[in-house]
Amino acid sequence: MAGSWLLGPDAGAQGERPTAVLMAVRGDDGAADSGTGSLTSLTELRRLADTDGLTVADEVVQSRSHPDPATYVGSGKVDELAALAERAHADLVIADGELTPGQVRNLEERIGVRVVDRTALILDIFAEHARTSEGRVQVELAQIAYQLPRLRGGGRTMSRVGGGRTAGGAGMGVRGPGEMRLETQRRTLRQRATRLRRNASELARRRERTRSRRARNQVPSVSITGYTNAGKSALLNRLTGADAQVEDVLFATLDPTVRRISTGELTYTLTDTVGFVRHLPHQLVDAFRSTLEEVTRSDLALHVVDASAPDALDQITTVHGVLHEIGARDVPELLVLNKIDVAPSEWVDALCRVHPDAVAVSARTGAGIDHLRAELARRVRHQ
Repeated sequence: MAGSWLLGPDAGAQGERPTAVLMAVRGDDGAADSGTGSLTSLTELRRLADTDGLTVADEVVQSRSHPDPATYVGSGKVDELAALAERAHADLVIADGELTPGQVRNLEERIGVRVVDRTALILDIFAEHARTSEGRVQVELAQIAYQLPRLRGGGRTMSRVGGGRTAGGAGMGVRGPGEMRLETQRRTLRQRATRLRRNASELARRRERTRSRRARNQVPSVSITGYTNAGKSALLNRLTGADAQVEDVLFATLDPTVRRISTGELTYTLTDTVGFVRHLPHQLVDAFRSTLEEVTRSDLALHVVDASAPDALDQITTVHGVLHEIGARDVPELLVLNKIDVAPSEWVDALCRVHPDAVAVSARTGAGIDHLRAELARRVRHQ
């Protein structure tokens, strides 16, 4: 259910989808600020909101060279946002970028509803889609890393400093109830994170033992990577006959799925991994590092691209950036242009001109799959 982390456990309890208003900043020249605020980025943010079970009522885009340090979109746009949120009975305002704690506080005070950023939305989706114990541990660690610097009080009961004389005779400068509560919250979160890291370390050791067994048995490994919703799980199913979850939503797969392929004398493993997205929160990259090592330790990365996406080249760049960040830039790559059954032929041709070694397929219809199997076998043999 949407909002389990963003809006609380009762959000959408009556069967109604919570309502959100989106906001973004776009450069004065029409370009996005730091990659956010563009039409593509806003379209993706809308899809992220839909994946999280939210209904997007409206969106506000502010043209300015940089986000306003106090309110992200500027004072005038905040008034517009407040009016939109009131008319739409919005439960949430979502920024297409990362907000500072001060920006969140200022926006919430003026708009009167919960305000979150792109990072919080992605974390909420990950929390909803994590299925295994390892996935849930990794997501919660990422949430804690995001929450800790953003803990804050609110109102008189959460005042940061006690004022005047208290019953115990203390005066100005003594910690008030708000500060003591914040310290308790921080301590609780840090203790929880310590326990989770211990669990994550044990799970990572188990994963490493599994990798070591495969290495001892000289079984080559191929990891499927790529942008979210590029069709990675569908391709895994087509290549192996597996039944990995396939949905037309972002981040349907968080937990690695490993299958074995045997073709004649050649045997190798194929692992489906979590998809990437623009501005993937660094908290998630850090928390999922042991899982993402499935890519860094593989003999070949099968990079799946949605050839029907208008921004396919940008998506390829995004994936390469994350692979570089996790230390997988030197892993040999085979680019796969998926969804050619729905992609305009001129788009596929353009992608092939930029990436002449790519293999064009349709995981849905099976077109090009035999060619991909042959190329996979050839690449694996030469690793």
